[in-house]
Amino acid sequence: MEQEARENPSAGTRKAGDEMSDIVEVDFESYVNVELDIEENNRLAEVGHNVSSLTQALLQNEDESADDDDSGTDHFNTEKSGTQLQRCERPGGVTSSLPDTFQTSHLLFYERFKAYQDYMLGDCKPSEVKAFTADYLEKVVEPCDWLALWSIGVFDVLVEVYDLDLKDLKACVRLVLPLQCDTRGCELTEEAIVTLLEANQHRLPLQELLVVYEQSGDFDLTALALEHLRFFYTHIWRQWEEEDEDDDFDYFVRCVEPRLRLYYDILEDRVPLGLVAEYKSLLENCSQCFQKFSVLCRGLRTNSDTELDNVSMVESLKLYDQLETFKRKLHIIENPLLRYVLGYKGNASQQCVQSRGLRASGMKVVHVVTASCSTIQLQSLLSDRLLPLCSSEDTEIQFYRDPVSAVERCHQGDVVIVLPGIYSVSSSIFLPDSITIEGFGLPDEVVIEKKNKGDSFVESTGADVRLSNIKFIQHDAIEGIMCVRQGTLNMENCVLQCETTGVIVRTSARLTMNMCDLYGSKGAGVEIYPGSVCSLVGNGIHHCKDGILIKDFADELDVMPSITMENNVIHNNAGYGVILVKSNNGEQRDAALDPSEGPAGPTAVDQQQGGVTDPTSNGSADVQPESAENNSTDCDVASASGRKLHFIRQISRNKETSCSRAVQDLMDHQIFVSIQGNQFRRNGMGDLGTFFY
Repeated sequence: MEQEARENPSAGTRKAGDEMSDIVEVDFESYVNVELDIEENNRLAEVGHNVSSLTQALLQNEDESADDDDSGTDHFNTEKSGTQLQRCERPGGVTSSLPDTFQTSHLLFYERFKAYQDYMLGDCKPSEVKAFTADYLEKVVEPCDWLALWSIGVFDVLVEVYDLDLKDLKACVRLVLPLQCDTRGCELTEEAIVTLLEANQHRLPLQELLVVYEQSGDFDLTALALEHLRFFYTHIWRQWEEEDEDDDFDYFVRCVEPRLRLYYDILEDRVPLGLVAEYKSLLENCSQCFQKFSVLCRGLRTNSDTELDNVSMVESLKLYDQLETFKRKLHIIENPLLRYVLGYKGNASQQCVQSRGLRASGMKVVHVVTASCSTIQLQSLLSDRLLPLCSSEDTEIQFYRDPVSAVERCHQGDVVIVLPGIYSVSSSIFLPDSITIEGFGLPDEVVIEKKNKGDSFVESTGADVRLSNIKFIQHDAIEGIMCVRQGTLNMENCVLQCETTGVIVRTSARLTMNMCDLYGSKGAGVEIYPGSVCSLVGNGIHHCKDGILIKDFADELDVMPSITMENNVIHNNAGYGVILVKSNNGEQRDAALDPSEGPAGPTAVDQQQGGVTDPTSNGSADVQPESAENNSTDCDVASASGRKLHFIRQISRNKETSCSRAVQDLMDHQIFVSIQGNQFRRNGMGDLGTFFY
C-alpha cells in the first residue's frame, strides 16, 4: 500500500525543519477494493504524502541546479520518465566487466546544503545524527532488489541488495554470480569474496555502495541519498562527536554548515595551501589522539589494579587536554569568521626562497625592467638614476622584460628600476634579499598585475626591502597582495588594488608603509600579527571589509604588536576602521562606562552616521589619542582621558555579542606607540572595535 501511495504525489513542498507530518486528502477509491477503517485510511494518506512530498522536493532541488554542468545532475522534471542523473563511466582505457554507476560526486554546495538541512539532519543534536539519517534513508532508499558496486579502495565487486538494516546504516547483500570485480594491486577469487561477505554477515555499510546506473529513473533518489551519506561520513562527521558531553546544540548550524563551506572553499582554491595542510594534519592528529584516549578509558573501566589506574588516569587527562586543544584549533579553521580574524601560524614555517646574499665578486647590479622605452625616457633614466647609482666601477646594468625575471636574479644590495608599463605576472614575487624596487614614474604608470591563482602576490623575507612608486593589482591570490613574513619591508607611494586580502605583517616582521593607497580587500586592508612592528603614516585605507585588523592571541609566547598610526585616512570600509582580536578571558562582555571618568562620547548611532568625534577637536573627524612619548600636564591628562573614553564608546550595541565589547585595551596594553592625526569616516560597523573569541 505504501508503494501505491507513493505513486500519487500530493501538492506542496516540505519546509526546512518540518517533520513532514501534514496530512492531505488522498483518493483511494481507484485502487482500494477492500473496506478500510478511518484510522487506516489516515495512516496510508500520511505515508503517501511523506514519500511523495520528499521525492518531489528532492527532484525539484535537483531541477533548480540542473543548469550548472558541474552539479553532476541533468534536468530533473517530475513529469519526465527515465533517469535525470548522468552516467559515471569506468576510467578511460580500463577494460572492465563491471557496469557503470550514477555520477553524483560533483554536486554543488547549495545542493548538499539543502539536502542536509531540509531532509537529512534538520535541527538534530550530535547524538541524534544517526537516528535522523536512518529516518531520511528509510524514506528515499529503495528497500531491495537493486544492484551496487561494493567499493572499498582495493577492489570493486558487483553485489545485489536484498534488504536494509538502517539502524546500523547497512545493507544486506548477496554476491552476483558469475563474479564481476575489478582489483587494484591484489588478486581476489570468488571464494575470497564470499569469505569476506560472510565475515561481515552479508551486511555492508551503505556508504561503501555505488548504485549501478539504470535509465529507468527508479534508483535516482537512492543514488543521491547514498552520495549524501557517503560525503557526510567522509568530510563532515567526526568520530569523537558522538561521545561529546556538550550535546545540546544544533549540529547542522555549528558543525555541518561551516565544514561544508570549508570543503568548497578548499575545492575552489580560496584557502591558503599552508592552512589546508595544517587542517589535514590537525584532523589526523586529533583522530589518533581520540583513539588513544578511547583505549585508555576502556582500560580504566576494566582494570582493577589501583596503582595502574592512577597512572592511566594521568595519561588520560593529558590526552584529554591534547584532544580539546586539537578540537579548538579545528574549530577556528572551520569557522569562516574565526578563520578570518585569527588566521593561522603554521604558514610562517612555509618554505621560502633562500637569500642569495652578496655576490662573490662583490659587484652590485642595477636591473632595468622595460618592454620598450623612448629615447627621452632613456635619457631621463640615465641622468636621474643610472649615473648616480653606477658611479663606481663595481656596478653593472642588466635589462629585463618582466619584473619577476629581474627579482629572481637579484642579490643583496641590488636595485630594480621598473619603467612605465603594465606588467602581467603569473607567479608570486619572492623578496628574500635586501633589495630596492622602484618605479620610474607615477604609481599609476608603473603597474604590476597578477592574474593567476596562488597563495600570495608579493612575499618579503629580506632584512631591508624597499618598494616605491609602483601599483600592484591583485586578482586571485589567496593569502594577500603583500605578505611580510620576516625582516623589514618599507613601502612608499605605492598603490595596492586588492581583490582578496591586503597587506599581512607576520610575527617578528616589520612594515613601514608611507603615503600609500590600499583598497578593495575582501578581508582586512592590513593584518597585524602579535610580535610585529608596523608603522602606517599618511596612507589611505578604504573600501575593504575591515581597515586594520590587529591580532592578539594572548599566547604566552606572543608579545603585543607595536603600531604607529599617524595621519591616515581610513574610510568606507564595510566593517570596522580598526578591529582588535583578543581571546575571551572571562571578562564581562559589555564594558561598563563609569560616568565619573569624563564626558560621554558619541553613541553607536553617532558613530555609524558620522564617525568619531573628539571633544577636544571642535567636531573634527580625527581620532588623536596621545602618543606614548607625549607628556603630562593636567590638560594633557584630561585630554587623553577624554580620548580614551571615546575608545570605550566605539562599539555598536546592536552587533553580535562577540563584537560588542569596548576597545580600551588598545590604549591600556600600549599597542600603539603613537596614534595621532588619523581620520575615520563612514566605516559600516564603527571606527574602532574588538572581537573576542
